[in-house]
Amino acid sequence: MVTILKVIRESIAQALQQLAGNKLRTFLSLLGITIGIFCIIGVQSGVDSLETSIKSSFEQLGRDVVYISKFPWAGGSETEFRKWLRRPNTSYQDYKAINKKVKSMDNSTFYVFMGLKTIQYQSNSIDDVESIGITFEYADMFDLKFERGRYFSSREYFYGDNKIVLGNTVASELFGDLNPLGRKVKLFGRKLEVIGVLEKSGEDLIGISDFDERILVSFELARKLTNLRTNANFQNSFLAVKAAEGVSIDRLKDEVTGVMRAQRRLKPRQEDNFSVNELSMMTSVFEVIFGSLSNMGLVVGIFAIIVGVFSVANIMFVSVKERTNLIGIKKALGAKRYIILLEFLIESIILCILGGLIGLILIQLGVVILTEVTGFQLYLSLNNIINGLLWSICIGILAGVIPAFQASLMNPVDAIRSK
Repeated sequence: MVTILKVIRESIAQALQQLAGNKLRTFLSLLGITIGIFCIIGVQSGVDSLETSIKSSFEQLGRDVVYISKFPWAGGSETEFRKWLRRPNTSYQDYKAINKKVKSMDNSTFYVFMGLKTIQYQSNSIDDVESIGITFEYADMFDLKFERGRYFSSREYFYGDNKIVLGNTVASELFGDLNPLGRKVKLFGRKLEVIGVLEKSGEDLIGISDFDERILVSFELARKLTNLRTNANFQNSFLAVKAAEGVSIDRLKDEVTGVMRAQRRLKPRQEDNFSVNELSMMTSVFEVIFGSLSNMGLVVGIFAIIVGVFSVANIMFVSVKERTNLIGIKKALGAKRYIILLEFLIESIILCILGGLIGLILIQLGVVILTEVTGFQLYLSLNNIINGLLWSICIGILAGVIPAFQASLMNPVDAIRSK
């Protein structure tokens, strides 16, 4: 054990000597390792950051919630898509039937997108604001949090009172430093009183939980403001159903499917004219995309690493050549073959780890800069740091194994006589 530690210490010293004595040659040789680690781990870090952000957005949908709509989240062929377009949109009647007949649910909500509208307060106005009509349970289902004010009361909802809840960005742009609560805004040609302002949602890559640029009105009021009985080609209404405690998502899906088929009066042999979606369907699609992106980074990185392996191997061959006489002396004094082999192999690994560390430092700098510039949270995880170092060690072994074997097999007499 003492001998091994001594070999490691000497190998580290030799590696540092290579850096100090042949700076340009070592730099150019390690450049391939640095670029390879940067490509592989950099892409993986970007994919991990993207995946974390997207999955965090999807978590807002709830793992115990199913969503009924005309389109399946898993996607399909062009022919299937045209068929889905002809399906009826999810309706308020579907929502009432679900509420009445599904026993395995805890809660449900129905909401409809009323389009991009102009909202006005005195001389200030904002165009293309996403307006949504929601049933009373919406706040609980999506865990709405308020910076100011409150949600609709049951009476306000039931009678469709002229009340409105604003997203944080909408309130800021419309009212500036003024307190929006109690003030009247104009929407759909009607004056509505602001009763609440939602907390700032922040950066949400998918936009599922981003309410900053949205406005909410009760579904009963929405029915007074616009025609909600349209069957537009693209989905504009959704029905979310949350499973009761202890109820599996599969059981909930089965019961919801049965109720929906009865509500739509479908015959036993007729296929569903609706889709019951869950979170896992969407995440599985993105996992395929993330896997493809990771593989692309791996392919690019491997080409750079191949160049790096040959470059480091070249350094090690030169190192063996320069120290042939010393190798002969060591072997003449009784050094075992495995000691000589380990000495050069560890030296190669140390050089590659240095190249890998440079690559990881560059990734961290890139992560910090991109996060600051884009506002999108990127990170270099501990797992990716470990992977980067493991890649570096593997590269070091591949690059150093042949030169190390060459050194270990030298005849001590011939080695001492060499110049």
